Amino acid sequence: MNAEPVAWRADGVPRSERFDDIYHTETGALAQSRHVFLGGCGLPEAWAGQPQWLILETGFGLGLNFLTTWQAWRSDSARPRMLHFVSVEAHPVSPDDLLRAAGAYPELASLAGELAAQWHGLLPGFHRLAFDEGRVLLTLCIGDVQPMLRAQRFEADSIFLDGFSPQQNPAMWSEDTLKAVSRFARQGTRIATWTIARAVRDALAQFGFTVEKRQGLPPKRDCLHGLFAPAWTVRRRGPMPERIGTPGHCAVIGAGLAGAAVAASLARRGWQVTVLDAAERPASGASGLPVGMLAPHVSPDDALLSRLTRAGIRATWIELTRLLEEGRDWRASGVLERRPDGDVRVPPGWSGSGPNESSPANGAQLAAVGLPVDVPALWHARAAWVRPHRLIAAWLRQPGVEFRGGCQVARLERHANGWQLFDPAGELLTDADRVVICAGFESGRFAPKLPLQPVRGQVAWGHMADGIELPATPLNGDGHLVARVPDAEGSPIWLAGATFDRDSTDLAPTAADSDANRERLARLHPASAAALAPSFAHGKVHSWVGIRCASGDRRPLVGPIDAEAPGLWACTALGSRGLSFAALCAELLAAQWHAEPLPLQATLAKALGTQRL
Repeated sequence: MNAEPVAWRADGVPRSERFDDIYHTETGALAQSRHVFLGGCGLPEAWAGQPQWLILETGFGLGLNFLTTWQAWRSDSARPRMLHFVSVEAHPVSPDDLLRAAGAYPELASLAGELAAQWHGLLPGFHRLAFDEGRVLLTLCIGDVQPMLRAQRFEADSIFLDGFSPQQNPAMWSEDTLKAVSRFARQGTRIATWTIARAVRDALAQFGFTVEKRQGLPPKRDCLHGLFAPAWTVRRRGPMPERIGTPGHCAVIGAGLAGAAVAASLARRGWQVTVLDAAERPASGASGLPVGMLAPHVSPDDALLSRLTRAGIRATWIELTRLLEEGRDWRASGVLERRPDGDVRVPPGWSGSGPNESSPANGAQLAAVGLPVDVPALWHARAAWVRPHRLIAAWLRQPGVEFRGGCQVARLERHANGWQLFDPAGELLTDADRVVICAGFESGRFAPKLPLQPVRGQVAWGHMADGIELPATPLNGDGHLVARVPDAEGSPIWLAGATFDRDSTDLAPTAADSDANRERLARLHPASAAALAPSFAHGKVHSWVGIRCASGDRRPLVGPIDAEAPGLWACTALGSRGLSFAALCAELLAAQWHAEPLPLQATLAKALGTQRL
């Protein structure tokens, strides 16, 4: 699935050879976006003073409607706190063409640069891009329009009907497509498009829109504006998602990756968040690992876990680049994954040129880490090492978030206006409108119905002695190795592991696990094991132990805990993939509270929900 080619005419107008049509009017994309789409939906005036504004677009194209909307949002002092832009695109173009299209408009150039920086890995499915500190969220739905619309559900405030002409791309304007679009409309939703084709007008009227022609942008005489105002009662498939109108105070129990990510996502939406932890400092549990690895799961059939980890890594990557210092707190190093079973198959259609960001490792990549060129392995370009406590600290520093350490929550009580949290002595710790349980394996004390399992893990780590040679690129497979990571003083450290001991909560290191990690390292990278042998022999290797929390099916749990306990939610069971899942799960929870577009297809979101178990 290569980038869609764009043919550029001599006059600078982009054209699609697939559809034999131009991407925008000769008058100019910016003028079309402002006049037809923003103007047709009453923007920016309509969103003034709103907490959020949700836009659905059919046909992302070169992204100029999004960029123009984003630019209008930035320029408006009365803008909503959150702007969601959901767009369907079956044939994404290259980032170079995005930049070229926006290059004609100086006011869009810098925004296009930010968009192009996140324009990667666009395999079929949903991709959440985030801008302006996460307050402008673009959800790209890569695929044919009708399946993509079926995979999402929210009430749009504005709808942009775009795409190539009905004659050239009839599927985009079919009655079935417009019916699917109408399911996103609420009473008063405005719709706008450049076409006045009779079939389009008739279909929109049939599905509840009152439409009228308005003055168009030359060379077109007319464009179309509409309002969703059906004369009948609209029947929905099940109740619409809950929407919290006014953010209040939320208590989060647990200051690891899950709790800090939830706090940051909610604070971004206007919540005041108190994060409580029994420990004096954040990241005192399993999230306190000296250094962690961020890498996707890959399977030949692109299984559920594979798709979830890709979405999660994209969410985390955005936060890493936004909040942390590369080289000190994290590094976009890539990861080489050994496949001891020899299976380096990837899904059909994947290639070394993308858009997939994982592929069978080549000889140069293997040689770079000191492995024979015939070793079966995968190369993950979108992978990194991360100091988890640095990311947690950055999330907890966000405006609206308060961390309180040394606060063990022993009991929760529901009252008329929310929840009260008490310590072991019965003293009130805080009142909150809502509570989110992010306490790792301790979450079971507050959510006994959730199938949670503690999984003890021990790793080996140490400082790199002078002259020691370890690969700069992290490796994983049967265990993992991360090296050349600067500690607080800038001295390089290494880490290898880890063990998996289910149902154990013993935090004491064991010699048996130390030996197991050494043996695992010898299989993963024999040269590193040999280089570190003197450190092991002379007692210069440290052990670190943490207790992960896993669910029955090894996927995170995000959602309400009990229908009889309204306002009590969980975001837990991230297992050994806390870095991959924390940001994604936090955004999923926040989206569900505010009836926002989900960052995942509905089926994937359900695969993370507490209701599945």
